Amino acid sequence: MEKVSMLEFRRDAEAIIRKVRQGRRLIMTYRGKPVMGLEPIEASVPSPDDPFYKMAELATADARPLTNEEIDQIVYPS
Repeated sequence: MEKVSMLEFRRDAEAIIRKVRQGRRLIMTYRGKPVMGLEPIEASVPSPDDPFYKMAELATADARPLTNEEIDQIVYPS
């Protein structure tokens, strides 16, 4: 994997970001040591049957509010 230093990034961030946008994965180094990876984020669109879209079915007028954890367990069971 190609490496890029912090100094290189500061000098030419636009070119490095362009590489990442083209799909290349890079390792950023600080003082010669790897500190993080740079990689493109894949844009994804949830499918129409994603459980998130069923949340309205869970709502009732007299129910107590659910915590985020409870919602996660209902919508995305493990």
